[in-house]
Amino acid sequence: MEEIEVAPPQANEVRIKIVASAVCHSDLYHLFESMHKDGFPTVLGHEAAGIVESVGPGVTEFQPGDKVIPLFISQCRECRFCKSPKTNQCEKGWASGRHNVMSPADSRLTCKGKKVLQFMGTSTFSEYTVVNQMAVAKIDPAAPLDKVCLLGCGICTGYGAAVNTAKVEPGSTCAVFGLGAVGLAAVMGCKAAGAKRIIAVDINPEKSEKAKVFGATDFVNPKDHSKPISQVLSAMTGGGVDFSLECVGNVGVMRSALESCVVGWGVSVIVGWTDLEDFSARPLQLMAGRTWKGSVFGGFKGRDSVPQMVKAYLDKKVKLDEFITHNMTFDHINDAIELMKHGKCIRTVLSVSPQ
Repeated sequence: MEEIEVAPPQANEVRIKIVASAVCHSDLYHLFESMHKDGFPTVLGHEAAGIVESVGPGVTEFQPGDKVIPLFISQCRECRFCKSPKTNQCEKGWASGRHNVMSPADSRLTCKGKKVLQFMGTSTFSEYTVVNQMAVAKIDPAAPLDKVCLLGCGICTGYGAAVNTAKVEPGSTCAVFGLGAVGLAAVMGCKAAGAKRIIAVDINPEKSEKAKVFGATDFVNPKDHSKPISQVLSAMTGGGVDFSLECVGNVGVMRSALESCVVGWGVSVIVGWTDLEDFSARPLQLMAGRTWKGSVFGGFKGRDSVPQMVKAYLDKKVKLDEFITHNMTFDHINDAIELMKHGKCIRTVLSVSPQ
């Protein structure tokens, strides 16, 4: 643990007291996989909820005491992307031009007088953080922050990939590859969209029962079969699934997910975060009518949609509690990282500050 200084919010910024933050695999990706030389020193964490502590000049939407979720994809509501219903990208966010470093150039965080980068523009593994108001969602004051923090990344990412990006149809057949929090949320999204058959795919047999909690009808472990998983799924479904979602961040699995789709109209969505390798496929795999798409944060425009997802949870239309396998105090953060690294948890929620 390190003491840092968190400066007061400047114009259009909000300082947030982080109450609860979960550990997401994207934190580990930056720390252990991409390890970009310009991406450190940094404060990790991006899936969290907290309370507004203070606001800078020009902030009208938030006031101290508001419950909020910081967003790693901003929504300025003014750029061409924000004005289009086709995307949740935003030209004013940190990711435009700095996705490899995974942080904006500017930061309100310092340690012993030296600037510390703000991971994904949020840095929630800290008692306080400062975020531009265009990257903050104001939520229902009744929401339990130690549950709805999951909507800051993983659950919206998987659920939205099924509902918004794939646009899963009632009566369809789906396959979800990778059953971490994002994959299980994708299973939940497929069920919410009315899919009649949802095949959950993972090399960990312990994930089978958990997948059924969220709506999976079948579980397939690729290690149980000698032939490629795409052939297994094709045989199970009479030619392939209508929709597949890759929730691992592995380019080989992305291809398997595409090849598992039926020709003619199959849609495969890349959800797992990675930027280390090229992916590949044969042209004919698309020419026959398949569609290959990508999704970030489930296609949700954060300021508009995260409050709606919080309401859906409060109305018992979306599960969150079932994703949480561990709760820890903030000083056990390294234990939480180890659990995630070894696949021993779905989500660990850290209690960062008292409410």
